[in-house]
Amino acid sequence: MPDAADAEGLTVGQVSTRLGVTVRALHHWDDIGLARPSLRTAAGYRLYTAGDLERLHRIVIYREIGLGLDRIRAVLDDSAVDVLSALRAQRTQVAQRIERLQQLGAGLDRMVAAHERGLLLTVEQQAAIFGPQWNPDWPAQARQRYGDTTQWQQYAERAASRSPQEWQAIADTIAELDRALGDAVAAGVTPGSPEANQLVERHREAFASYFPLTRQMQVCLGRMYEADPAFAAHFDGIRAGLATWFRQSVDASARAHDIDPDTATWR
Repeated sequence: MPDAADAEGLTVGQVSTRLGVTVRALHHWDDIGLARPSLRTAAGYRLYTAGDLERLHRIVIYREIGLGLDRIRAVLDDSAVDVLSALRAQRTQVAQRIERLQQLGAGLDRMVAAHERGLLLTVEQQAAIFGPQWNPDWPAQARQRYGDTTQWQQYAERAASRSPQEWQAIADTIAELDRALGDAVAAGVTPGSPEANQLVERHREAFASYFPLTRQMQVCLGRMYEADPAFAAHFDGIRAGLATWFRQSVDASARAHDIDPDTATWR
């Protein structure tokens, strides 16, 4: 607060140090007429009196609680302004910002958890959505294997905002696709045919629930589905020979889009 020593006036630098505001801010407030020093030295340098300091203290306080400079000017200079109402309105805005920040904090917590865990579902929810064959350790294993990839980051960003109902819809879509693939094998659909190509596209669309899947990446997945014992068992459990049929269908679709399956990479 001002004291008797301030009667002769304080320089801009002294006021800046005392109030914790920048010299640039003091100059700006002077330029716009919000807080002008009452005195000048013979050389033209600004000097702030005790009364000037009192006004500056109020400006700093109002600015810290979020009032804009125009609103501060009105509170200080306009006798028609109800200061208490202005402060209450500002309190409401602060409460709204706090609520918004809390929401952002909760969103960040979910994003961190999704990056760490992959699925923000309880073990019971996972079993109910993905079926009894689902292993709740799979997400952690996937993170250990793919956690440093762009695709895991994309997957986590989607998972962070996904509800159990949305996961159920995705699981239903995948199950329906699996049945359609099995039916295609049973019906003797030939890889490379329009029917097979349509199913390959459905697979890419369904997989986009996790992360964007390029055709080259789909070729790599098709090879893994056939070569990996766990994946092969899953597909062949739907229909004998499905793992190989799907790989062949993906390869045929890739060739139709000028992609050589033999040189396709994960990109």
